[in-house]
Amino acid sequence: MKSIQILLSTALTFLLSGLSMTTACNKALCASDVSKCLIQELCQCRPSDGNCSCCKECMLCLGTLWEECCDCVGMCNPRNYSDTPATSKSTVEELYRPIPSLFRALTEGEAPINMMVVSFPVAEELSYHENLVSFLKTMEDQHQNVSLPGNSIHASYDNTQSTADNMCTVVYFDDCVSIRQCKQYCESMGGSKYRWFHNACCECIGPECLDYGSKTVKCMNCLF
Repeated sequence: MKSIQILLSTALTFLLSGLSMTTACNKALCASDVSKCLIQELCQCRPSDGNCSCCKECMLCLGTLWEECCDCVGMCNPRNYSDTPATSKSTVEELYRPIPSLFRALTEGEAPINMMVVSFPVAEELSYHENLVSFLKTMEDQHQNVSLPGNSIHASYDNTQSTADNMCTVVYFDDCVSIRQCKQYCESMGGSKYRWFHNACCECIGPECLDYGSKTVKCMNCLF
């Protein structure tokens, strides 16, 4: 069994490194899960050759990563990542038990080694809410007979205005990490949420942030 795993791991490494950068699968996002599915021999068939006997099992194995990673196992046509760089895509999630006091303590003063602390006004995160309220107000004026949740949305937006002067603090790790590592690191820091860019840059988001922090990649050793 061990020899099979080594063989499949070698094959996966060859597969991921042999494709060109513009048409290769997203190695940072897919490598771990693709390796797991190949080791279990769930993605061995080739639909391009008319054999889709394992397609369902492979799709179930990749789960939510199917659309992003199916090209890594030859199940779909390679994507052209030159049009949509990995830095423009990200996965976000709220963390189950944030510890605001811990996050603040770790981000105050000098930044911990291998990390960069960035703070910016919460107001920068409110632009989407402002545009949404403006759009709904226009719709309400044009369609008086249409029932829109105007009061609740306006109230929600008005409430956020009082916090607009606060600062949103986020932490970037210098090096590329997997999405699982990103979540674990941010949980260990007491973060409220995290954003994992598809180039493997990890951003931990503090308790004062209203949205999911910054959409800009700033990991020192993981910028592309």
